[in-house]
Amino acid sequence: MTDQRWVGVRQRVGAVAAGPAGGKVFGASGHRWVVEDPLTRDELAELEGQLGVRLPEEYRAFLLHVGAGGAGPAYGLFPVRRVQGRWRWEGDGAEMVDLSRLAEPFPDQGPDPKLLRELLAQCPEEDDFGDTEDFDDAMEAWDERWEAVMFAPERTAGAIVISHLGCAQREWLIVSGSHRGTIWSDCRVDDVDLVPLLDEDGRPVTFAHWYTDWLRKAEHTALSVS
Repeated sequence: MTDQRWVGVRQRVGAVAAGPAGGKVFGASGHRWVVEDPLTRDELAELEGQLGVRLPEEYRAFLLHVGAGGAGPAYGLFPVRRVQGRWRWEGDGAEMVDLSRLAEPFPDQGPDPKLLRELLAQCPEEDDFGDTEDFDDAMEAWDERWEAVMFAPERTAGAIVISHLGCAQREWLIVSGSHRGTIWSDCRVDDVDLVPLLDEDGRPVTFAHWYTDWLRKAEHTALSVS
């Protein structure tokens, strides 16, 4: 049975692409309004079999009834493809996903706040160094310690990168654990920790809300004639 939320979505995306201002929608230059073909049920079963995990229901339905990726929020929804017999997501940052850990629960908590405060307190100040090279070396060493904590592989176990916003900012879909099915923002490149996207009422944004809200806004932008 087709999930009614996805009925007509491909056609709506096509209408936006053909709209008078489709090129004004943020990210359109990246996805170019292309929606890849949906997966077959056999392909989805093979994908989940390789991953060892069942994907969130809203996303599964999208893959079956809309497409394997393409036009979507920001620069598009990362497509999932079979490459040399193995399934994987493709896009800027998709390689950050450890496909062998998707069945592990996404962590409920981030790094120890005390540890983060200590690291921030240790961040070098240029005024403390008389030589620019010494400061650069100290900053590089601090960056390595900071990234080892913020980008530790276990921090994104049970999640996949599904979109990027440019400048190394990305969004993740949580696949396993208590946050399963929700979308998280990743601006760690700007020293902002992983956080869940929230709707107007402060509730976690699920995949269907994330995608259909983008589509409604894209329609408003692309189909409005000034």
